[in-house]
Amino acid sequence: MTQELFDNTYSKDDKRPLADRMRPRTLDEYIGQGHILGGDTLLKRAIAEDRLFSIIFWGPPGSGKTTLARILANETKSHFISFSAVLSGVKEIRSVVDEASGLLRLGGRRTILFVDEIHRFNKAQQDAFLPHVESGLITLIGATTENPSFEVISALLSRMRVLTLKPFTVSELSGIISRALSDAERGLGALNLEIASDALLHIAESADGDARTALNNLEAAASLVDKSPGRGVIARALVEEAIQKKALLYDKDGEEHYNLISALHKSLRGSDPDAAVYWLRRMLMAGEDPLYIARRMVRFASEDIGNADPRALGVAIDAMQAYDFLGSPEGELALFQAAVYLATATKSNALYRSYGKTGEIIEKTGALPVPLPIRNAPTGLMKEMGYGKGYLYAHDFIDAFAPQEYLPDLLRGEQGRFYQPTDRGYEKIIGERMEQWRTIKAFKSEKMKK
Repeated sequence: MTQELFDNTYSKDDKRPLADRMRPRTLDEYIGQGHILGGDTLLKRAIAEDRLFSIIFWGPPGSGKTTLARILANETKSHFISFSAVLSGVKEIRSVVDEASGLLRLGGRRTILFVDEIHRFNKAQQDAFLPHVESGLITLIGATTENPSFEVISALLSRMRVLTLKPFTVSELSGIISRALSDAERGLGALNLEIASDALLHIAESADGDARTALNNLEAAASLVDKSPGRGVIARALVEEAIQKKALLYDKDGEEHYNLISALHKSLRGSDPDAAVYWLRRMLMAGEDPLYIARRMVRFASEDIGNADPRALGVAIDAMQAYDFLGSPEGELALFQAAVYLATATKSNALYRSYGKTGEIIEKTGALPVPLPIRNAPTGLMKEMGYGKGYLYAHDFIDAFAPQEYLPDLLRGEQGRFYQPTDRGYEKIIGERMEQWRTIKAFKSEKMKK
C-alpha cells in the first residue's frame, strides 16, 4: 500500500513514460496552478506553516492532481499512502488507518492518504473516512475529474476543502516540454535534441491543457527523430506524424482558434446564417475537432435561444449525435444544418440571465430552508413536525395550477423573479402563462388577508 514519494531516478534502462519520470518533486519545480499555489494563498500558507488540511483536487485529466498531492506530502514531511478508488475498498481503508495510528503513536508522524478517483467510492466507503478525517488521524487528499458536489457525500465534503485545478495553458505546457527536453537526469536532455518553435507550439496546443498528453506526444516525436550528428531536430511535420493530428491553420499563439469560435458564436447570435456556415467551414478545414464545435452549439442553444425556441436544443444535440455516428466528412453536414437552424431561430438569453441571478442570490443568502408544505414527509415524526402540511396538489385545481408558494420566505415577490421570459417566440406564451399565474396567486393572497 505504502509507496515511495518520488522514484524519479532516471537511467537509460528506465522504461517508465517520460510523463512519469518528469513529475515535479518540489513546489519550485511545479509549473502552473498559480491561483492555488501562488502568493499568499490558503494552500501556500498551510504548507509553509505545516498545517495541511484535507483537500479534494478537482480538475481535468493531466492537470497535476496526483503530482501535487505527492509534493504536499514531501513538503510537510508526512507519510504518504496512495491507492485508487477503482481497486480499493473498506478493507484497505482499515489497513491505512491502522498504519497511520502506529506511525502517529510511535513517532508522531502524520499520514497523508491520497485517493485517486475518489468519486468512484460508494457512500459506505466514503463514510469509512469520516471519523479519521475529523479526528485528524489522516489528512485525506482526493483527486477527481467529476464535480465533487455531486460525487462526494456532503458529510465528507464539509470536512474537506475543494481546490479546483485548471488545464495548463499553452505557455505553461511549452515550459513543461522545454524542461523535459533539457533535463538530462530524468528527461531527454542526454539526446541533445532541438525542437522547432512551431513544433513546440503544436504539441502544446494539441494537448488541450493536459501535461501528460503533451509529454507523451513529445516522447513519441522524439522517438522518430534521426539521431545522426547534427540532425536531432523535432520538426512540426514529425510531430504531426507522431501524434496523427494535423496542425490547425491558426496563428502561432493560438489566438485565431478563439477568434474563429467567437466569430461563429456571434454570427449565430446575430442571426446571420451565411456568416455562421462560413466560420464553421473555416474551423473544420483548419482541422478543429467537430465535436468541440458541436458542444459549443449545444451550449449556444440554451444560452442564446433558450425557450424562445425550445426545439433548438434538440436540433443541436441531434447534430452532435449525428456527427458522432457518421464521422467526417458525412457527419459535418449535420453541423451545418444545426448552425443554420440556430442562426435563424428566435433569440432569448432569459435562461442565461436566470442562471446567473440564481447563483448570485444563493451566494448571498446561503442554504435557505425548504418551506414546510413542500417538504417530503415519509415518516410519522416528519408529519408531526409539519412536513408536507398545507401542500396543494396541482392536479386537484383548474388547469393543474395550485396557487402556492414554493420559494423560501426571503425570496418571495420581486426578489424571487429569476426567470423573466421575453415576448419573442415561445417565450411570449410562457410569459403570458406566468403572468396569469401570478395574478391568481396575488388574488388568493389578498383574499387570505381579508
